[in-house]
Amino acid sequence: MTNRQAPDIIFTKVDEAPQIASASLLPIIRHFASAGGISVGTRDISLAGRIIAAFPERLTAEQRQPDDLADLGELVKTPAANVIKLPNISASVPQLVGAVKELQDQGYDIPDYPEDPQTDAEKAIRARFDAIKGSAVNPVLREGNSDRRAAIAVKNYAKANPHSMGKWSPDSKTCVTTMSAGDFRSNETSVTLTAAQAGTVRIEHVAKDGTVTVLKDKLSYPEGTVVDATFMSAAALEAFLAEQIEASKKMGVLFSIHLKATMMKVSDPIIFGHAVRQFLKPVFDKHGAALAAAGVDPNSGLGTLMEKVAEMPDGAAISKDIDAVMADRPPMYMVNSDKGLTNLHVPSDVIIDASIPALIRAGGKGYGPDGKAADTNCVIPDSSYAAVYDEAIRYFKETGALDPSTAGTVQNVGLMAQKAEEYGSHPTTFLIPADGTVRMVLANGDVLHQHHVQAGDIWRAASTRKAAIEDWVKLAISRQKAEGYQAIFWLDETRAHDAQLIAYVRPMLAAAGVADKFQILAPREATRLSFETIRKGENSIAISGNVLRDYLTDLFPILELGTSAKMLSIVKLMQGGGMFETGAGGSAPKHVQQIMEENHLRWDSLGEFCALGESLKFLADAKGNAKARVLGDAVDVATQGVLDHNRSPQGKVGQTDNRHSHFYFAMYWAQALASQTKDAELAAHFAPVARALADNETTIVKELSSGEGKPADLGGYYHTDAQKTEAVMRPSATFNRIIG
Repeated sequence: MTNRQAPDIIFTKVDEAPQIASASLLPIIRHFASAGGISVGTRDISLAGRIIAAFPERLTAEQRQPDDLADLGELVKTPAANVIKLPNISASVPQLVGAVKELQDQGYDIPDYPEDPQTDAEKAIRARFDAIKGSAVNPVLREGNSDRRAAIAVKNYAKANPHSMGKWSPDSKTCVTTMSAGDFRSNETSVTLTAAQAGTVRIEHVAKDGTVTVLKDKLSYPEGTVVDATFMSAAALEAFLAEQIEASKKMGVLFSIHLKATMMKVSDPIIFGHAVRQFLKPVFDKHGAALAAAGVDPNSGLGTLMEKVAEMPDGAAISKDIDAVMADRPPMYMVNSDKGLTNLHVPSDVIIDASIPALIRAGGKGYGPDGKAADTNCVIPDSSYAAVYDEAIRYFKETGALDPSTAGTVQNVGLMAQKAEEYGSHPTTFLIPADGTVRMVLANGDVLHQHHVQAGDIWRAASTRKAAIEDWVKLAISRQKAEGYQAIFWLDETRAHDAQLIAYVRPMLAAAGVADKFQILAPREATRLSFETIRKGENSIAISGNVLRDYLTDLFPILELGTSAKMLSIVKLMQGGGMFETGAGGSAPKHVQQIMEENHLRWDSLGEFCALGESLKFLADAKGNAKARVLGDAVDVATQGVLDHNRSPQGKVGQTDNRHSHFYFAMYWAQALASQTKDAELAAHFAPVARALADNETTIVKELSSGEGKPADLGGYYHTDAQKTEAVMRPSATFNRIIG
């Protein structure tokens, strides 16, 4: 950790649309916060920033930057933490390679990403990159459990201004298909460690000839930790994928596969690669050796494969064979039909928690290669959580679409502290090199878990610590008491891991005298009951594990609000600090493309507004700063004003965009502060600011719109130029003069 003094509030520097928007929003926040004696600083957790921090010895003094992620990782373990955390890229390999290339072009001596490291030097470089790719940020920062819900203002606006919903038909062929054997859920074993079992653990592979290879050593788990182990059978996976490709063709529906190749950065890219290989099986059967020699890695997707093929001497012949196979396969679910980008082009383009809710909202329709909406086979290989989406689709076929104007809400209390569950499994996930046995061995030699595996299988271990579980249950009790809503623990007693959690939950609820306030239901049953509840206009709290937290805080908000980016997300850090996440909407690469092409940014900063208000109020309580409370309350008024006056960004040039929305947020914030009576000093300070903004509204809006419709130069995609981005995002001299 660095010795830098932490500011009162840290606003993270991230990637893509939210970071571009920050160039406009952060100066506003700093101006207003300074009136309350509040310092607002930044820490760089962007993909480019993390790459730069990983290779200091190769860079000039001017290019180097500290490891802000490590710095924040220490801060969130203290009561002083007050972090507004924006969405960052959880990088797939293509994204990582793209960021490296951009930095190299900007003069940074960053090494190439070694796809197939051979030397010790290449392996060392690869290890640094592997620490950056995938979900490298969230497991470090999430030292607390999650409280996610729609802010009252946001929910009321959604009900008064309901978004469009696709029409469901009982005859829809859209379905979810998942494995019934050989997957992670089927093979899972789980144990809660006793005092005698606590301590160090190693993971080892024992080959058929008895050769022992240590896969991971010196793992350490305290008493009470729930430790899981499982594997995905490659043979079972391949058979399942082949079956679903053929089934999609027979049903006359789109083929799609839905994974989480970002958060599950080891296992899911491999599964994705199996899908690419299986979809193009005749091509790999015929040209496999040549493709391998050319460096083709199916895990990187069809897009990279096609680029490599184009450079091969016999590329034309291989491309012709690919076209022939594609013509014989079922049509594929598309990321962008106009550009020919398929589900299998890039592993990070189709992320399950966003893709399937969007499809459900659209009435079960995805877009095919012809650009037309069609029924879809939603393939989810692992069955651990597939029942949620399967039941949702079955429910809407029976009942029709949800009505956002009358629907209640589903809040979430998520178990995510201390790298809980599968999202913390990256360091203990392995592609099995040879047939044999993988086992977890305790310090005393006892075997905790053991699985017989074959070459190509994916084996993983995950853990959930007692302190995190107990904190989660206490948070659930607190939230249910505060709201009085139906409260459901989404746990399946027939699943090994969930059974261990239930053994914690039931006694804690009984000891607190609140067992009658909660239900414990398997995800399928919980899904149906939750939808039945909100269809009646009533509310529910979903108390879930880490992966389901991620899935549910997209599924329900996308149906209730039209987006998951507007959720209020509070992480109550276990050591007393606070982290305020700005929604579950990702970093919106399509928004970046639009601003680069036509200087219009449709990113909605409503999540940032909500997080800011909570952060200021948390600061007021933590540091006894009464002005922070007044500022935070005024943020809530300003946020309501943005919604009430329809000042949120829209999609087209000439309409309100992110910069306009920030201006109106600032004006409403200043007006709220000027009119409040709790702090006369703040009222006097902001009265002239409010007048100046209102008096110059027409001029400011015109200046903010002056460059729209033309390409915008940000100086980069992953690593934008600060001055160029500021020029694009702060084009109003009048506005800048008023707020500084």
